[in-house]
Amino acid sequence: QVQLVEFGGGLVQAGDSLRLSCAASGLTFSRYAMGWFRQAPGKEREFVATISWSGGSTHYADSVKGRFTISRDNAKNTVYLQMNSLKTEDTAVYYCAAARFSGHMVVSLVVSLEYDYWGQGTQVTVSS
Repeated sequence: QVQLVEFGGGLVQAGDSLRLSCAASGLTFSRYAMGWFRQAPGKEREFVATISWSGGSTHYADSVKGRFTISRDNAKNTVYLQMNSLKTEDTAVYYCAAARFSGHMVVSLVVSLEYDYWGQGTQVTVSS
């Protein structure tokens, strides 16, 4: 079966960096666009970033643009989220997700319903 497993969460201070990884199995990884979402306590899950199957196209939420970078390694079936200049408001559970999408216009993949598979999430806590 399809599994998405996130790694790399933890407790950091504001201004620090953190890199999340998401290892995928049970699917043809290169046929899926990948995304990162997050959910803070008491809030709805929100879009963070997405990347096309080839890695050639990316899209970010305004709140993370310029600070976060999504990338992927299709040989390793892994997607990454490099998070720099972290802020306390970045504190959340971060989820990776896979969308069966062969196009490059990933700007449409900002809604959770567009994604077919989800990981279990990894906690990121940013202290002041």
